[in-house]
Amino acid sequence: MIEPVYSPSPDRYEAMEYRRSGRSGIRIPALALGLWHNFGSHKPFQDVKAMAHYAFDKGVCHFDLANNYGPEYGTAEENFGRLMEISFRPYRDELLISTKAGWDMWPGPYGNWGSRKYLMASLDQSLRRMRLDYVDVFYSHRFDPETPLEETMQALVDIVRQGKALYVGLSRYPAEKAREAYRYLAEHDVPCLLYQDRYNIIDRAPECSGLIDLGEEMGTGFISFSPLQQGLLTNRYLNGVPADSRMAKGVTLREELLTPTMMKALRGLNELALKRGQSLAQMALAWLLKDNRVTSVIIGASSVPQIEDNLKALENTKFSPEELALIEELSAPVQLKKLPR
Repeated sequence: MIEPVYSPSPDRYEAMEYRRSGRSGIRIPALALGLWHNFGSHKPFQDVKAMAHYAFDKGVCHFDLANNYGPEYGTAEENFGRLMEISFRPYRDELLISTKAGWDMWPGPYGNWGSRKYLMASLDQSLRRMRLDYVDVFYSHRFDPETPLEETMQALVDIVRQGKALYVGLSRYPAEKAREAYRYLAEHDVPCLLYQDRYNIIDRAPECSGLIDLGEEMGTGFISFSPLQQGLLTNRYLNGVPADSRMAKGVTLREELLTPTMMKALRGLNELALKRGQSLAQMALAWLLKDNRVTSVIIGASSVPQIEDNLKALENTKFSPEELALIEELSAPVQLKKLPR
């Protein structure tokens, strides 16, 4: 059976909000789709395709990847390459596609961290897997304390000059090193488009370290990943640990996080969300988007209904002073203000 040719919704841009990234000319959807855990080799390709199609049909035109997303390394990019061939090729100029290098990818001394050799080789591999001539954004995925910052930044500059990326970004850099990196890139006419970090109601590290303020000062956009703290800021754990959950399987979430203090905070936040007419997940996403310094929020998803539910957060991103104060009061005992970077 031959499947029909994909044709995206003609009104795909009508409901989505697009926010300018720093002082650039690029606007990014308020919600982007991250392909970290549920778009690799362990997921049926039909499910991957259904989620990607649904997202694009709703105006989510930014797809965020990295070289080692899968969970089997490279397989999320490989699946995205299949999507390009069967669905998205005619719409390439409507898509903002990002990938990254900086974490473990292949054996030996050249498959990790921030050397020029690793970054350039990794991007070449990513382009082959995704069947692309270029990516829109290429990130240095983490700060490398043993490689000179100038080497890493010059690699990013040269990648843009070679036409393999249109823009560059940083992720998980300490604030003082991010400032140095922003200056180097700007002095070489390749300003940093985006800074990406974990940020949500519980994890306040980018806020407390000054990274969000720094991005605004330097003209760089901020994009949040893990906005739901790996599922903690959903209704999934309000009554304990489900047997089929990430926490039960020990995948990215540890059961010891679900302390009585955490349970009290989550249940209080959920009550507030319900009063706002939202789920806890929707309120958590809306809380991030209330701040105009947040350019976009990367959502992860394992199904189309999950994407549909997350998109409803856009219906109400306004908070009263009383609601914001209550969120602070409820979350204060469990906030993470500094993490190893």
